Amino acid sequence: MSDTQQRIDQLVKNNDIVLFMKGTASFPMCGFSGRAIQILKACGVDTKTIQTVNVLEDQEIRQGIKEYSNWPTIPQLYVKGEFIGGSDIMMEMYESGELQQAIAGEAV
Repeated sequence: MSDTQQRIDQLVKNNDIVLFMKGTASFPMCGFSGRAIQILKACGVDTKTIQTVNVLEDQEIRQGIKEYSNWPTIPQLYVKGEFIGGSDIMMEMYESGELQQAIAGEAV
């Protein structure tokens, strides 16, 4: 595992909620990242309590996260070490109630 993959792995495993995004929770730099933050807020998540990673600040992370998850787009959400998906999947899961269950730690 490369150093970048190890850094990503540590972030994912050491934080309950990690969002790899463009920008920050308070200043998203793309519509999809902004949508992901809004979905988390709608789930009752205080965005100050989650780990966000601005992929625009680190090209190694930006490319490495795509390899880590085998998912080509950003944002990418991880809850309790598990890859959830991007903003479209987050929205589908939110609408069905699955995302709230995953965040609450309930079996989906």
